[in-house]
Amino acid sequence: MRNFLKSFVYAFKGVVFAVANERNMRVHLCCLGYMAFFLLRYDFFEVSRTQAAILALAAALVIVAEYINTAVERAVDTASKGEITESARIAKDTAAGAVLVATVFSVAVGFMILYQPDAFKALFAYWMANPVSLVLFIISFIVAVLFMFISPKTYLNKFRRK
Repeated sequence: MRNFLKSFVYAFKGVVFAVANERNMRVHLCCLGYMAFFLLRYDFFEVSRTQAAILALAAALVIVAEYINTAVERAVDTASKGEITESARIAKDTAAGAVLVATVFSVAVGFMILYQPDAFKALFAYWMANPVSLVLFIISFIVAVLFMFISPKTYLNKFRRK
């Protein structure tokens, strides 16, 4: 039982590692977070349970592909000891290509389901009638961009005692 519980700790450490060290993981998670927020917060978008499940599966595919890409890159870096061989390059490029394919698929699925011009018009009208909500969205977007492109380790290192 103890080993079983330890496996969850190790898995959680892997999740945290990828978020802390992989910019693209943070980009994917922010996009996923905004999609989920808009679908749960506003009722402008008409999404059936089946469509919601398809969106969730498409998003999960991207996140899983990014985790596998991270694992492949670290394993190849360890095995190749910094020497970029043709095989190492192909392994890393192929894993990154898998993420790209999953992401393009996910965006296409999202576009097919969420392209609802009337919903976007209603959202825009809501923001015009509630400027505080628009300002909060803009602030959250700025914070998300900072999170995506500046590693959380950078923030944490500034607050550590020397």
